[in-house]
Amino acid sequence: MSPHPSTEVYDAIVVGSGANGGVAAKELSERGLKVLVLEAGRTPAPTELGNNVKDMAKRFYNLAISKRQSYQSMHPGYWKANPDLFVDEKDNPYTTPPEKPFYWIRGRQVGGKSLTWGGITLRLSDYEFKAASRDGYDQDWPIAYADLAPYYSKLEKFFQVRGTQEGLDQLPDGEYQPTLPLTPAEQYLQEIVEKKWSDRRLIPSRGFGIHRPTPSQPWPMYSSLGSSLKAAIATGNVTLRSDAVVSHAIFDPNTHKARGVVFIDRQTKQAHEVFARTVILCASTIESVRILLHSTEQYQPAGLTNPSGMLGHYLMDHVSTSTFFLLPHIKQTPKPFDLSGCDSFFIPCFSNLASQQERFLRGYGIWGGVQRFDLPNVLRKVGDGSIGFMIAHGEVLPRYRNQIELNPDVVDAWGIPVPHIECAWSDNEHLMLDHMHRQIDEIIKIAGGKSMQLTDIFHVPVFSEFVSRMEEIMAFSAPPGYYIHEVGGARMGTSPTNSVVNEHNQLWESPNLFVTDGACWTSSGWQSPTLTEMAITARASEFISEQLRKGVF
Repeated sequence: MSPHPSTEVYDAIVVGSGANGGVAAKELSERGLKVLVLEAGRTPAPTELGNNVKDMAKRFYNLAISKRQSYQSMHPGYWKANPDLFVDEKDNPYTTPPEKPFYWIRGRQVGGKSLTWGGITLRLSDYEFKAASRDGYDQDWPIAYADLAPYYSKLEKFFQVRGTQEGLDQLPDGEYQPTLPLTPAEQYLQEIVEKKWSDRRLIPSRGFGIHRPTPSQPWPMYSSLGSSLKAAIATGNVTLRSDAVVSHAIFDPNTHKARGVVFIDRQTKQAHEVFARTVILCASTIESVRILLHSTEQYQPAGLTNPSGMLGHYLMDHVSTSTFFLLPHIKQTPKPFDLSGCDSFFIPCFSNLASQQERFLRGYGIWGGVQRFDLPNVLRKVGDGSIGFMIAHGEVLPRYRNQIELNPDVVDAWGIPVPHIECAWSDNEHLMLDHMHRQIDEIIKIAGGKSMQLTDIFHVPVFSEFVSRMEEIMAFSAPPGYYIHEVGGARMGTSPTNSVVNEHNQLWESPNLFVTDGACWTSSGWQSPTLTEMAITARASEFISEQLRKGVF
């Protein structure tokens, strides 16, 4: 069936309506540009947030009967959000080698994964952007911290991010609203940690607080629906098209510039062509790479040639491990404190750089909370001590053979070849994991605590077998993809021979086609990536606006 062509030519097509797509739409539309935002999923309603009884019934159906969310259900976020905000895996399949599982956690709806995002906003530093210059592994980013600092600040002010000024070189300060203090148990941990290690700091986390819906603000500020996309639509310069599954970009055979994209209507499965002077991919790391791979000459007339041979390669995620613990000598508070992006703590950044005693490269941080959650006494297996958790997540080295390809033998519900993902941890990640476990165990030990399984702390009715299986899988480390911090696959660099996009996020071979989400990352850093992805998107959007004004595209 031939695609239905559109007659309108937009200034920009933004693919994806999540955290990055929302920022791109806002930055472009506020500069007067006409923007078409394409979203593969449906348009949700605010009433879909926060109905615990209905959500649990849906989880039971999806896991026990339909079995459509096997990978999605392995992530803790699945258990505190509406499962409809996670994909149907039968409609949206992907493949991996049998011995290399990849837990691809996805959300396809207007707002994307920003609706289930934890809301932690950490800046990267030149320790990450210029890591290769220090340790000699792989290559630096073509941009530095100073290039993104103004965009970090602009976004933190817009989103009203909360945090504290700490003066840490490895975690630059931002433009913060006041935040609440640590809990009493966290203050105790802070004293323990900073007394034991002179180079360690336990600080309040940085990010968004708990969302409390109001009629004027039903969506959380950390979601694009409640912030950036909302502001973009308010300009009157944005057309939002949901249920639009983008298949590939289309190109002018003479200039090799992108002319637009082809999308498949999610419900009718009719193909459509839409056109613009620029195309910006913000579909999420693996989805953006999938679109680019399906836009190559192997699949499309006048398609991309991938001159560097790097498209799809250097996929990364954060290596992570989690531990629950009990501080029996500190009583749980009568009412748990909030747990959110800013209502928690961080210990940044454990690295081999200071002592050179450890054999792993790069670094990691620990996110945690104590006295942040509890359950009724009838579900508690332990006494009245304080319950806490710590999650370490660290930088994964970029490696060529961690990659995304298309599997032409398997297609999704719209006939598009699916990604084949091959990704595994290297010896460096295993050495880092060993260090993570030793550090967390020592912190808990000197604090007088006890490491415990979640099933040892709480009675988990109905889902106890499932939770036990999840804990067993995650015992030493979560598999790639699980932490939902995947980046890479269309890396940024200094030339067409060492990268897919340049410092302004333009494809080297098609300069009006941009990739601004996690796919463009050169290395992964250890920090939560969303704020940096949005800063990169804001910077690229400013560049795109200037180029369009000059008539370059």
